[in-house]
Amino acid sequence: MGALLGVSRVIDAINFRIGKVVAWLILAAVIVSAVNAIIRKLFDVSSNSWLELQWVLFGAVFLIVASWTLLENEHIRIDIVNSMFKQRTRNIIDVIGHAFFLLPLTIIMIITSYPFVMKSVLLNEQSMNAGGLPQWPAKMLVLIGFTLLFFQAISELIKRIAVMMGRIPDPYHGAGGLKAAAEAEVARLLAETKLAEEQAKPSH
Repeated sequence: MGALLGVSRVIDAINFRIGKVVAWLILAAVIVSAVNAIIRKLFDVSSNSWLELQWVLFGAVFLIVASWTLLENEHIRIDIVNSMFKQRTRNIIDVIGHAFFLLPLTIIMIITSYPFVMKSVLLNEQSMNAGGLPQWPAKMLVLIGFTLLFFQAISELIKRIAVMMGRIPDPYHGAGGLKAAAEAEVARLLAETKLAEEQAKPSH
């Protein structure tokens, strides 16, 4: 398990650094979008390449940063339901989810996207729109994104199992910041709902 935790730390470090860098592309996408809109309004000039660049930048953030999102435990889940379970039950759910849903999905996407991407690269596929960008870099993002997500899923699975074995403390339990505040708010709402239901019951 010690060797596996070492692998997990390497994966986490790589995805953390990649995520921190690629996340800035969302700012680039906003700037490109704003400049393109201003030029179109002022000079009545537009370019398909600028429009497609926005899509590529957004796609890069969405796909490449997904692994960092999983690392930070900020992926979408039904918190109001999840918070009702004990911590061990949450860990079991995470292990099952990573092993039987997330990992198979990433494997399927990697296997199916590889020939799709390689074909586009070999053909040097270009946009069907006049003045558009090459298409293969955008398609390459799919393969890269799901590959990074595959390794992060393995890392999360290792950490969940290590937590359940008592080898490491839970890296997400008791975390501060917005997530802890959100969980506290969920707990408060559940308590208020339960109290309201009890008060609404007719007394005999």
